[in-house]
Amino acid sequence: MQWLYFLGVIAAVNAGREVYERLGYFWHITDIHYDGHVYSHGDARKGCWRSDYEGGKGKGARRQMGRFGDYSCDSTWELIESAAQLMMTRHYDNVEFVLWTGDGISHSARRLPDSIQRKLLQNLTDLLGKTFKSQFVFPALGHDDPFGKEELTKMWSRWLPTDSLKTFQSGGYYIFERKMLKLQIVVLNTNLMKRGENDEDALQQWVWLDSVLAKFQRNGETVYLVGHVPPGLNERQRGSTASKHFAYLDYHNKRYLDIVRKYAGIIAGQFFGHLHSDTFKVIYSTNGKPISWAMVAPSVTPKRTIDGPNNPGLRLYKFDKDTGQVFDYTQFYLDLSAANTNENRIAEWAVEYNFSTYYSINEINAGSLHALADKFTQDNPFGNSVFNKYYRANSVRINNNPSGCDATCAHTHFCAITRVDYDEFHQCMQTAPSALSASRSFTSRPIVLLVLFVSVVINLLV
Repeated sequence: MQWLYFLGVIAAVNAGREVYERLGYFWHITDIHYDGHVYSHGDARKGCWRSDYEGGKGKGARRQMGRFGDYSCDSTWELIESAAQLMMTRHYDNVEFVLWTGDGISHSARRLPDSIQRKLLQNLTDLLGKTFKSQFVFPALGHDDPFGKEELTKMWSRWLPTDSLKTFQSGGYYIFERKMLKLQIVVLNTNLMKRGENDEDALQQWVWLDSVLAKFQRNGETVYLVGHVPPGLNERQRGSTASKHFAYLDYHNKRYLDIVRKYAGIIAGQFFGHLHSDTFKVIYSTNGKPISWAMVAPSVTPKRTIDGPNNPGLRLYKFDKDTGQVFDYTQFYLDLSAANTNENRIAEWAVEYNFSTYYSINEINAGSLHALADKFTQDNPFGNSVFNKYYRANSVRINNNPSGCDATCAHTHFCAITRVDYDEFHQCMQTAPSALSASRSFTSRPIVLLVLFVSVVINLLV
C-alpha cells in the first residue's frame, strides 16, 4: 500500500505545479469619485456631499484640507495617485487585468458641464493607462459617470476590442472574450437596472446577457459578472430606509437572480462596488442551497452618504487565470488620518487583511461564504468575534468598536448578505436570528484525506 501513498504524493505535487502555473492576480478598484475641480479651491465644504461636514461650526465655516483628502469629501488627486503607486508595486508582472467598477468622478461633479466631467474621467483613464501599460482595464459604468456614448467609447477603446465597443456604445455593456482561456468577462450596465420593466434598453441588456451566457455555457467556459451596483439591498441601511434605497428596480433584481440561478454552474464570480463598503452576497437556489456569490469591494473615496465614512481601500485577487476560480484576496487600505499627518507627506498603504487568514476559510465559494454569514447569527454581536471582524472590515477600519452595531444592525447585515431578493430581505428582518441560522443549512460533502493533502500542497506552492 506504500506505493499508493507515493502515487498520491506525486499526483499532489503535479497538481500543485499545474495550479501554480495558472496562478494570476487582478485588481478591483471602485468608486474613486475624483473631485478635481472642487479641491482646487481648497474648501472642504464645497467638495462634500453635505453642508454640515464634521468640524464645521455655523454657516460658512471652512477648514484646511488634508493632502490626501477628508473623511467628509471625495478623493483628491494625491490620494488617487498614491493608490496607483501601490498597485504598481504588488505582483505587477503577474497582474492579468483590472476591474474598474464605476463612479470615477465626484457626486459634486454633476453640477459641472459635461465637457469638464469627461475631462476628469479622462484624467483617471490616462492614469490607469500609465499604471497598467501591458494589462487590460475593464471599466463598468457607474451612476455618477457621464455617459456620452461616442466620447466614452473613444476614451476606453485602448482596452476594448471592436466587438466589445459595439455593445458598449449602444447600451453601456460588453463582453471581453479571452482567447484560449475558459474565463470570460461580462460587464453590465447596472444603470439600466433602475429603469422601468418595459424600458427597451433595459430589456435588450437582459436578452443580450442571456444569449452570451448561453453561448459560454455551450462552450464549456466560465464567466465573471462585473458591474457597479450589486443586486440586493445596502447592509448599512436600517429600518425603513432599507425599503427606500432599492439599487435595482424589484423587477430587475428578481430577473438578475433568475439569470444567476440559471447559469450558476459557469459563473465563477460576481464583482461590484457602489456601496463604498466591504461586504458580500450569497445567492441560493430555489430550494435553499448556496449556488453563487458576489463580492462588494470598498471604495477609494473616504466619503459615504449612509452611516459615516470609511478609509480608502483597494483589493487584489488571486485566481486561476484559466478557469477563474478565486483562491483568495488581499484587502489594502490607507489610514487617512495618519496619512494626512505623516511628516514625510507619504501615503502609506498597508494590508488590512488577507481573506483566507482573516476568516479562516480555505476557498471562496458559495458554501464557504454561506457558512461565514451563518456565524454572524451566533451569540450576540458584541461577543461574536467573527462578526466583529467583518464589521471592522466593512468600514475599512473606521468602525473598530463593535458596540456601534447593536443586534438589529448585525441582523441587517446578515439579511442583506443572505437575502438578496427584496421580499426575502424584509421577511428576514422580521425573523429571529436563531431561526435563520437553521433555515438554510445544507450538508457539506465529505472530504477525503487525499484531497486535504492535495489542498495543503497546493497552498504551499502558491
